[in-house]
Amino acid sequence: MMGLEMDYKRQLGGQYSISHDLKVSIREEASKNEQEDQLMQRMSKKSSYAKEDEYHKRRLDREITGNGPQDGKRPLEVNDSDSQVVVKRSRWDVQSYQIPEKTRQMNRDLEGTLMEFPGSNNVRFLKPSDQKHFALALQDKPIEDLTKEEQKERTLVSLLLRIKNGNTASRKRAMKGLQEKCNDFGPQLIFDRLLPILIDQTLEDQERHLMIKVIGRVLYMLGSSVGPYTHQILMVISPLLIDEDPIARETGREIITTLAHAAGLVGMLATMRPDIDSEDEYVRNTTSRAMAVVAKALGVPNLIPFLNAVSHSKKSWRARHTGLKIILQIGLLLKRDILPHLQGLMECVKDGLTDEHTPIRTIAANTIATLAQMSYPYGIESFNIVLEPLWRGMRTHRGKVLASFLRALGNLIPLMDAEYAGYYTEEIMRVVNREFDSPDDEMKKAVLMVLQKCCKTEGVTPKYLRQEVAPNFFKYFWVRRTALDRQLNKLVTYTTTILSEKVGAPFIIENLLTPLRDEAEPFRTMAVHAVSKVVALLGIADLDERLEIRLIDALLIAFQEQTNHDSGIFRGFGIVATALDKRMKPFLSPIISIILNHLKHKSPLVREHAADLCAILIPVIKNCGELEMLNKLSIILYESLGEVYPEVLGSILSAMSSAVMCSNLSKLQPPINQIVPTLTPILRNRHRKVEINIIELIGRIASLAPEYVAPKEWMRICFELLELLKSPNKATRRVANETFGSIARAIGPQDVLVALLNNLKVQERQLRVCSAIAIGIVAKSCGPYTALPAMMNEYKTPETNVQNGILKALAFMFEYIGDMSQDYIYLVAPLVEDALTDRDLVHRQTAANVIKHLALNCSGSGCEDAFIHFLNLLIPNIFETSPHVISRILEGLEALSFATGPSVASNYVWAGLFHPAKHVRVAFWRLYNSIYVQHADSLVPNYPAIGHEASSIPELDIVL
Repeated sequence: MMGLEMDYKRQLGGQYSISHDLKVSIREEASKNEQEDQLMQRMSKKSSYAKEDEYHKRRLDREITGNGPQDGKRPLEVNDSDSQVVVKRSRWDVQSYQIPEKTRQMNRDLEGTLMEFPGSNNVRFLKPSDQKHFALALQDKPIEDLTKEEQKERTLVSLLLRIKNGNTASRKRAMKGLQEKCNDFGPQLIFDRLLPILIDQTLEDQERHLMIKVIGRVLYMLGSSVGPYTHQILMVISPLLIDEDPIARETGREIITTLAHAAGLVGMLATMRPDIDSEDEYVRNTTSRAMAVVAKALGVPNLIPFLNAVSHSKKSWRARHTGLKIILQIGLLLKRDILPHLQGLMECVKDGLTDEHTPIRTIAANTIATLAQMSYPYGIESFNIVLEPLWRGMRTHRGKVLASFLRALGNLIPLMDAEYAGYYTEEIMRVVNREFDSPDDEMKKAVLMVLQKCCKTEGVTPKYLRQEVAPNFFKYFWVRRTALDRQLNKLVTYTTTILSEKVGAPFIIENLLTPLRDEAEPFRTMAVHAVSKVVALLGIADLDERLEIRLIDALLIAFQEQTNHDSGIFRGFGIVATALDKRMKPFLSPIISIILNHLKHKSPLVREHAADLCAILIPVIKNCGELEMLNKLSIILYESLGEVYPEVLGSILSAMSSAVMCSNLSKLQPPINQIVPTLTPILRNRHRKVEINIIELIGRIASLAPEYVAPKEWMRICFELLELLKSPNKATRRVANETFGSIARAIGPQDVLVALLNNLKVQERQLRVCSAIAIGIVAKSCGPYTALPAMMNEYKTPETNVQNGILKALAFMFEYIGDMSQDYIYLVAPLVEDALTDRDLVHRQTAANVIKHLALNCSGSGCEDAFIHFLNLLIPNIFETSPHVISRILEGLEALSFATGPSVASNYVWAGLFHPAKHVRVAFWRLYNSIYVQHADSLVPNYPAIGHEASSIPELDIVL
């Protein structure tokens, strides 16, 4: 009893618990609701099937072989492994991890899973679905025991497995092997094995891309023999045309183009005809896009008779709908190339406008809108036959059909002559005015589009727009709900900008003052975006003084009330302020007062926006002559350099940089010699925004007022900048590069060079590389003649790291200084010669880089003797096998072919192209290919004479 009591006392939980039945029920519920293992979830999410929505998943609901059930659905396949019931542990069963015991059955399963086959070293882990598709390749049966057909099938399956699951080298070899043997395999064997893999639900994006690439290569090789499999291939490839990825869509178009050339027009039409009037909208959608690709590949005129027949089909309205959709897709694919075919296509479309079925009338109007948009500003003659039915339909229809008719007429008006455009615009604007208050989003977009088109025509006068259109436009479109719909928001803002070109900036700004003061922040932000675009487009000269005051007041309200991260508000404020320029002087005092208050606000976002606005306004303050205000701002910004949040600090530094640019530095407060020591520690901040702005600020000070800072302080900054030369951000590296050069010019190259050359002796590679870059920058900024003697003297040091660093610095220097390099070719030739004859690979690699920049910068400068000398030293290195070394060697030789001319360079190549040793031939053919790409036409006179009289061209022997 005592022991039992002690056990109870040692329990972590209470002595009372829930009933046994309740515990069992909770466990069962938890085991049912428990989520799948995270690793399994990740694997399932990687498949392209899991990433698609319900509409795109319907591509797997169709039977590929055509022998499936009549309802068009794929039969459900149930694996034995799937039928096993998985019992999941509940969260109540908490146990430590235990190593599972191995059984004979597990070992047998493991051997079956990891079965090796020739080349399996280069194939990654197989998924369960791979067992089904590649079972033949995984068999351990000797290949000699198989029949000829089985051997062929096994070879094909092994190649497909290597392409799908192999590494890069294995995949390339397998792809090449499949291309060479695909005629031996035949289309039946290839597609019977390949197409089921493509409809596997577990296929990942990369695997699907590889399998589709295989289809493209195979189609090209098989040619017309793929005819019987056209339908099966289309069922797999057509869904790519509606994929979200543009690369997948382009790949699908390329494969269907190849298939169309192989199968021919008759074969493609016979294959796709049954799908045109399919009951499934998904099938009709993909078929219309595929047919448009076929039309582009084989010529639209060849397809017009078929499209005319389909568009006037009496049997099925779905066929007519698909025919019109094909024409719409052809317009989207061909763009302006549709012009020669417009007359024939309009004959197909015109009867769709008066069809009894609403979807057909809608798609017909949308097709006309697309064709008109693509053919702008030509082709109105072809559209004459559809103007009357469009006009009649616009008066009789309502809702979505009317929206499509409006869109069609709106796109036709810009194609018309001014007289006709004015008449049609006047009539269509009556309908547009009536539909301003429509709640339908499609109608709203159509009305906005028509308004944009009509505003640009000559027939619409500013007076008419001000009196008849603008009041309703601002009443029904400039509402809070519009601001929340991103697409409609952009459309309304753009339409407002187009409208301002006719009615003028003052009228638009007058109507936007109320939205600028609205309580809803998205609505205010939308209004600021519109104001900034109108002001940027038309300027602000027409505004009277009263409207200026009201505009600045409204913008200040929008700025003060901002709580989101949108940068459009302070940028819009800056655009208006810059446009007003000296007229901003009366408003500066209250604006700066608000900015200073915001710089002390507790919210970092408010402080950041205040500093950003300050940076934009500083040039305006200078133009207004408010130098005292500028100094006051500079002092406040200097005091804010202790900011904790990096985003805010970056904005403050940007504002200080603007202040330095716009101030008289001799009178700037605080003085420069006080600012720079405060900035030096901030250089260690690794936030991207802070890095770029601090470097720009220091660079401007070094360019404008280097004498105000002690040389030791500049040296300290140089060493901090060295770290930033290896930044992963390109913009940071570029700014650091320019600033380092400015500082080197300011304090002279001597002290900087001594420190940098000493850095080449350290063990840390990154520091040596950054120092080499810095030496190149110093040589460019202060002149190569100041740095080159010290660099060549340092090269005498018998230490590999130092010599490599000097060679890197030379490469950077010659890259930076451009054609100035020709003055130093003969000076550095002995040094480069020594590097090219060194046993160290890296010496020769870096020397080849130096030669590349020398040759490219000094081509045609008359120094061919030096370059031929470099060529003699560089050509023996062509047999190097290290990938980094050989790439630099080939780059150097390619550059020398420009400097010496292809004639001289090719003389070094001919002997090696047909050498008995394959290793030699491969190296020289690689060099020849690079020279051929660059100088194909210039090589013609230099090809060796074969000796046959038939191929002799006497003119090529003439030397000019």
